[in-house]
Amino acid sequence: MSTNNLNNRVVIALGGNALGNSPEEQIERVRSAAPILLQVIQQGNEIIITHGNGPQVGIIQNAFTYGHKADPKKIPAMDLPECGAMSQGYIGYHLQQAIGVAMHKEYKRWHVASVVTQTEVDPDDPAFKNPTKPIGSFMTREEADAELEKHPDWTIVEDSGRGFRRVVASPIPRKIVEAESILNLLDNEFIVVCTGGGGIPVVRDYGDKGAYKGVAAVIDKDMGAELLAEDCEADKLVLLTAVDHVAINFGKPNQKELTDVDVDTAKKYLEAGEFGKGSMEPKVRAAVKFAESRAGRTCIIGSLEKAAEAMAGLSGTQIHA
Repeated sequence: MSTNNLNNRVVIALGGNALGNSPEEQIERVRSAAPILLQVIQQGNEIIITHGNGPQVGIIQNAFTYGHKADPKKIPAMDLPECGAMSQGYIGYHLQQAIGVAMHKEYKRWHVASVVTQTEVDPDDPAFKNPTKPIGSFMTREEADAELEKHPDWTIVEDSGRGFRRVVASPIPRKIVEAESILNLLDNEFIVVCTGGGGIPVVRDYGDKGAYKGVAAVIDKDMGAELLAEDCEADKLVLLTAVDHVAINFGKPNQKELTDVDVDTAKKYLEAGEFGKGSMEPKVRAAVKFAESRAGRTCIIGSLEKAAEAMAGLSGTQIHA
């Protein structure tokens, strides 16, 4: 991928739900997405691709949980950091192959590589004292008690009458550990896939000379993408979702799609509760943070199908200082 005449370094974030619920479905969807991603490069941009991984981590962890219950001697239990790493690996593999197919059709000879990415968090982040993110399968009271006996540091809560589930923290991401490796790959003309699911949360272990160790936590994927964009000196952050634009009064007769919003207006909409808590709100918060991080930076929120149009200003919502 020649870096001559590039306009921007762009981080593109794909939603985990958009990748489907099975490997077969994921292959089909990333093969549809890959030509769109190449269009963004052909517009003169250098791209870093990140992605969600919520459904995929759930599938992996449930598989190990069920297997461990059936035969604990042959199949080990697998904690969240390892499941996150596995999801990054197989999603990255599918993206590499899909982009390879799209490049072959376009007679391009660019390179693509995936980086299993760690994200440093603060061990004193208040989120660790109040874990709220449910993970894994539902348990009976007896199963929950047995897990707490084996793992007294876990937090398990009753979930709306459906059973018991483990909950983990969602700390603020502080540093992309592999940022230098990602930048090296970009300098050597690679398309980079990295920081899946916001990255594998890690903390410094000062009992082991400050080396990193994984922690069971969930990083918000949009804030992970925002930090990746900052740490890799990106000019634009593109958060791709299921809709073409951010909207206020969503689902009401007076719904209004937004095309161009400054950060002050976006903050007012956030304070007014205009955006869905688990869907659009974190994207707008990430967009505001990125737009404020350095003069001239812009975040675009739009649909995957119209990513190239969004980069050209013909679709999507642009949020800027």
